[in-house]
Amino acid sequence: MKVTRRSLLQAAGMTAAALPFRRSFAAGGSAITIAYPSDVPSWDAVAHTTPLVMPIFKSVFDSPLTYTPDLKLAPNVIREWKISGENGTTIDLTFRDDVLFHNGDRLTAEDFRFSFFERQHADPKLPTTGIWRKISGIEVQSPTKAVVKFSEPMPTAPQWWAFLGSFIMPKKYFESVGHDGFLNKPVGSGPYSVVDYQQGARIVLEAHERYWGGAPRIKRVTIQVVKDPTARVAAVESGQADITKQIPVREALRLGKTPGLVGRVDPITELVMMEPADAGVFHDENVRLAAHHAIDKRALSKAFFNGVAKPISVAAPPGTPGDVPGFTFAYSPEKAKELLAKSGYGPKNPAKFKLDTTNGAFANDFDMARAIVEMWQKVGLEADLTVIDLNQYYELSHSGHLPEATLYAGWGNDTADPEIFVGYQLNPKLSFSSWKSPDCGEILDKLFADTNYEHRIAGYHDFEKFAVDKGYSMPLLQGVTTVAYRSDVVYTPYGNGWLLPFAMARK
Repeated sequence: MKVTRRSLLQAAGMTAAALPFRRSFAAGGSAITIAYPSDVPSWDAVAHTTPLVMPIFKSVFDSPLTYTPDLKLAPNVIREWKISGENGTTIDLTFRDDVLFHNGDRLTAEDFRFSFFERQHADPKLPTTGIWRKISGIEVQSPTKAVVKFSEPMPTAPQWWAFLGSFIMPKKYFESVGHDGFLNKPVGSGPYSVVDYQQGARIVLEAHERYWGGAPRIKRVTIQVVKDPTARVAAVESGQADITKQIPVREALRLGKTPGLVGRVDPITELVMMEPADAGVFHDENVRLAAHHAIDKRALSKAFFNGVAKPISVAAPPGTPGDVPGFTFAYSPEKAKELLAKSGYGPKNPAKFKLDTTNGAFANDFDMARAIVEMWQKVGLEADLTVIDLNQYYELSHSGHLPEATLYAGWGNDTADPEIFVGYQLNPKLSFSSWKSPDCGEILDKLFADTNYEHRIAGYHDFEKFAVDKGYSMPLLQGVTTVAYRSDVVYTPYGNGWLLPFAMARK
């Protein structure tokens, strides 16, 4: 595999739109080119929890469990799992015996232990270390049997084994070539292997013909990294790419009316939210609550999502376990002005703070941020809008350096469990949390260990309302995914918005 730095054009500040597209061709039309909004941060799949790159990782690496298109938890490399032990502190696992890595080595329970225990203990800074901090040990009983032991209950462990950063790495190969060698030539057991990688520009994958799930129908996948959503639209419209995602809703609808193309706007288990941080003027609860009351969520949905993205008042999509029917946080510019006045702010003396947003990583992210800035100006809030990319966002988030407000338009949660929405957003012990305060930690410590499902969900309902009423949580809309593709592409939509080449075909 050839690895290169970004092209000189990109280093000089040229946009991805300037990059030439290379269409991939294979026998029988079994190739596909994807214009994708993000590159992988690196090929260390357990070292990153960036939602947008999970479909790329999942194409190369296997997850222990998986989700079906309608988001049902299902077996994958793990065939069977059973929660046992006192208070559910043990999980017995049975693995498939026919899983091969791309180099021909057989995947065993040792590789699982390496990926979910040894790597985290060797590098405590890994994001997955926080996720799996409750694992006290993994006993390998045979190549296909393992027992995971927890220091305290982790009711959502099976869900996590199909979610962020949950991939199985090849222990023998990784240790033989070292970390840098692995990044240069990654090996997984997923449906595709990496055959060419140009950082920031292009990823080429070829089918793993001995894949345990069956050989992929698409034999060659070229992923062009195109951060500019306008360029992604142009790529599909011109035929330089077969499929793309995260484009403006209006463009998806327009392309859907173009002969030979399909455009989709689908609600998914993602949240568009404003993440407050305990910094600057946001130390003041009045300012935080005013910022939330001043946002017209229905106007955002209508203007940027054709009304498909539903306004929300708690950090859970409608109909999911964390949703709290009947609870609403009102849009009220008058209430916002009243709260600001209590703290000495107003249109003539605005509360000033910084707002970060991405541009093109999620549908209409930058445009939404600009609209919110205008809404805030009307009540006495002045935001300095700064554009960052996704990698910058995760660096700032994990280091605890996010500004007072960040518009994050794609908090994904395949499981739909409230723990992985508001629980991770506000748990002060985790790097995922932008707002960190002891009152949240005390409540969440108990909820994270509660093995009674009904009691746990009821507790999250109370916590979600508490967090919104304190201004710790500012949920805006249920997320949507936009996809446009050529009509000869067979595309399988997933409820989490994942775009998976293994689930595609050509007509």
